[in-house]
Amino acid sequence: MCTSLTYKKTDFYFGRNMDIDYSFNERVVVTPRNFPFKLKRYESMKSHYAMIGMATVIEGYPLYADATNEKGLSIAGLNFPGNAVYLQEKEEKINITPFEFIPFLLGTCTTVEEVKAVLKKVNMVNVPFNEQVPLAPQHWMIADQNQCIVVEPMEEGLRIHDNPYGVLTNNPPFEFHKMNMANYMNLTAEYPENRFSSKVKLEPYGVGMGGLGLPGDVSPTSRFVRAAFHKMNAVSEDNENANLSQFFHILDSVAMVRGSALTQEGANDITSYACCMNAEKGMYYYKTYENNQLTAVNMHNEDLDSDELVTFELIQTQQINYLNN
Repeated sequence: MCTSLTYKKTDFYFGRNMDIDYSFNERVVVTPRNFPFKLKRYESMKSHYAMIGMATVIEGYPLYADATNEKGLSIAGLNFPGNAVYLQEKEEKINITPFEFIPFLLGTCTTVEEVKAVLKKVNMVNVPFNEQVPLAPQHWMIADQNQCIVVEPMEEGLRIHDNPYGVLTNNPPFEFHKMNMANYMNLTAEYPENRFSSKVKLEPYGVGMGGLGLPGDVSPTSRFVRAAFHKMNAVSEDNENANLSQFFHILDSVAMVRGSALTQEGANDITSYACCMNAEKGMYYYKTYENNQLTAVNMHNEDLDSDELVTFELIQTQQINYLNN
């Protein structure tokens, strides 16, 4: 369970909620330009664009859940169980494993247009990181300041969808989410008028009644609609603090609260972290379930010509600004 979204003011922002019932030892990771990415079934990347994002590091290798590169291209992987299909190798294709997908594209592309061209040659192969780390079923949202797409690995190969909403959640496939949005075309952020009938006098009794019918549950389809509604009606002053505040408010509107959604095994599905990347400045902001104060990491404050990863453990303890202690 996850939600990702874009937000554009003067700067371009990209981020997500990571909804999950366990920790995967995630941390903010900066991968500099000369860190060697050894790919399972394709030539290694000895040099590439630098990137920053949330990852777990296993055997010195960053397994990214979401990231942005130094050119402002951003990607997030979201859970896609029962639908994601990974294939066997094809000689005529670029064979990339799912865990390599984010670093491969961010390391070699600068725009969504470049990504689209590369994806015509990519075959998503069923090769895990190792025997202890199986592949997760995923689809991906990829965006720059001008375009957003969704990439879904299916039996026939990669399906690529233009994404006019700049929002993605989980199942069903993206085509369903697009069709489902038509069910909510009457929703409005405006103060509503009586459209029921001219034969009866009806008046709103509170602000927000134009949004009656906006789904409030945390299913993927409902989160998609709710996030899109809030994002597309969002208003903020054009400065970093205001944009960050608005971005995280939108993510909060689709966050998972401990105890409100249980997995089939009875575990609590929670928003373990929420992040927002200023893709143009290389800034990664995040908060966690246990600490809702924002923490920031600036990619450009590190040596981006290095060949060593830079990692930052998450601050999980609630940070409070005491005014009169």
